Amino acid sequence: MRTTDPEVRDRKRNGGSGTSIVVGIILVILGLVSIARPLYATIASTLVFGWIFIFAGIIQLVYAFGSRGAGQIIWKLLLGILSILAGIGVLSNVFSGVLALTLVLGVTIFFQGVMQVILAFGIRPARNWGWVLASGILGIILGIFIWSEWPFNAPWLIGLWVGISLLLNGIWMITLPSLPDYTRT
Repeated sequence: MRTTDPEVRDRKRNGGSGTSIVVGIILVILGLVSIARPLYATIASTLVFGWIFIFAGIIQLVYAFGSRGAGQIIWKLLLGILSILAGIGVLSNVFSGVLALTLVLGVTIFFQGVMQVILAFGIRPARNWGWVLASGILGIILGIFIWSEWPFNAPWLIGLWVGISLLLNGIWMITLPSLPDYTRT
């Protein structure tokens, strides 16, 4: 139900709700800490990825044993084991994990940029297609930058990237007005 209270309407129009403001402030603080200490943020991010690989592998093994009749169980088991081994490898040698994740990040950003450039020319008559093109070109440049500086940029790049992402997410959570709930009539 929509409110007619002008104070509530103004609060929704001018900024986020109380919860989103608190979460936004926490994200801004975490983002600033990550930007100030990118090496620590890189190590923390790499450890999180290692654990994600392990948990994903365990879930894949459970799925493999639970879906015996749904296909080739051996491939599902191998995928689960590979994921667990990758997670253990990342956790046992964090620096190698940082190097690998940084390289994957560079490759991903580069190819995402290429795809955005292709998309931009595909939607060229559309309004604001230039923003998609600019984003794609920046992605290509950033991907090449990451490749050209790798492995020397690995200790700080992921942490800086995570910090910027957290900071920007926190800012939009604080400043973006609460969106209206159109699901209620």
